[in-house]
Amino acid sequence: MMDHRDVMLPLSLRTLATRTLLLLVIASAVSCSSLPPEDGIRVVSAEKRIDLTGPIVKVFLTLKVENAPTASEASRVLLAFTPTEVQHLSIVKATRAEGKRKKKAFVPLSIEPSELATTAPDAPRLYSVLLSTPLKPGDATTLEVLYMLTHSLEPFPAEISQSESQLVYYRDSAVLLSPYHVLEQVTYIKMPSNRIESFTRVDPTTRAGSEVKYGTYNNQMPNSYLPILVHYENNRPFAVVEELVRKVEISHWGNIQITEQYKLKRHVLNHKGVFSRLEYQSRPSVSGASSFKNLLVRLPPRVHSVYYRDEIGNISSSHLRTNSHKSELEIEPRYPLFGGWHCTFTIGYGLPLQDFVFESVDGRRYINLTFGCPLLDTVVDDLTVKVVLPEGSKNPQPVVPFVTEKHLETSYSYLDVVGRTTVVLKKKNVVGEHNVPFQVYYEFNPIFMLAEPLMLISAVLLFFVAFIAYLHMDLSIRKSS
Repeated sequence: MMDHRDVMLPLSLRTLATRTLLLLVIASAVSCSSLPPEDGIRVVSAEKRIDLTGPIVKVFLTLKVENAPTASEASRVLLAFTPTEVQHLSIVKATRAEGKRKKKAFVPLSIEPSELATTAPDAPRLYSVLLSTPLKPGDATTLEVLYMLTHSLEPFPAEISQSESQLVYYRDSAVLLSPYHVLEQVTYIKMPSNRIESFTRVDPTTRAGSEVKYGTYNNQMPNSYLPILVHYENNRPFAVVEELVRKVEISHWGNIQITEQYKLKRHVLNHKGVFSRLEYQSRPSVSGASSFKNLLVRLPPRVHSVYYRDEIGNISSSHLRTNSHKSELEIEPRYPLFGGWHCTFTIGYGLPLQDFVFESVDGRRYINLTFGCPLLDTVVDDLTVKVVLPEGSKNPQPVVPFVTEKHLETSYSYLDVVGRTTVVLKKKNVVGEHNVPFQVYYEFNPIFMLAEPLMLISAVLLFFVAFIAYLHMDLSIRKSS
């Protein structure tokens, strides 16, 4: 007998599903002529795996695409996203399988927004996967695509008490949204636990534990969309850094000082009722199951002078583990974070200069650091990275493997005369996949290292000269003879 939870949705969820259906019907109603022609490309098989086990939605696509024998060479393959997905899209990556069996390798491919995107407000948005070598007529290839969506899990109910579990819902399509004809496809949705309140059925649909399978579906026309809604339990901590400012100060006297200022929020739902510390400590596994009280920070190896503090002062509830390969800092806020609660804090540490600043073949210096947020399993809404170069540096050039906002400003510190050139990098919607190396190249004349010592020596000499002059001066008042 079929479980009624698999077919019946609460009234509010049915309303949301209806609105979603109407929106997507409008989007799918856009004529195929508004999208670019297929150009001979078709998807032979598509497998879509949606990972909902964490706060970030991860979608893995395996696409086997084929070029028609009568078509011309294809240099790109198009991916389609709904306007809502584009708003929450954090990163999208693609690789192409080359070789066979043991010699098989996956070659990274470039992805860019397509110029063929439609102008209709509800139409799918297109991205082009640029193939490393064109796909010849009659040939087929396999693409592996990963994209991540942030702030795509919505709470239902919107408020819970301290002892309740967190329930969220996720909306997507049972079939792959694509501008191409899809011959065969299947979709898997993985949840963190077996507690699935309800899910939309689009036959054939099967459930096995914490996983729901949609398909196999055959011969889907271009721009097909079958809206689905999944309502399930997810007690993972939804830690969102609303604003993170990372300041990197380079000193050629042997040290790099990094200061990170966090504005953290427990996202998704709001806390209802009064917080009971007694209940929280007596039943930690039940009371506050959806809250979090500690965070793990992944730092570079060989860090030193690490501190963790907030507006009140130093916070002693932290543990640092370091070795020659990595450093991990486990921190605890002053109070557990429930839905809608905020906290702000600062983490600072030093790094040895020789491990991160190098000289290039053309004589320029460059610093090599990791972009992104050191906090694991978090989303950063607004990230700012400031690289403060030594005074006297010229012609800075940042090299980041993705699109960021860039500009220059001038910073002042102790004993600075003309100020320090500062490279400012900004990016929104940052996830763990953005934690990749980046470089900032700059020109630096070592003679500028003597500026501050000479200034100090000059100041000391001037003080002694003024003191000696004062001792030899006679400022007493005498009667005239």
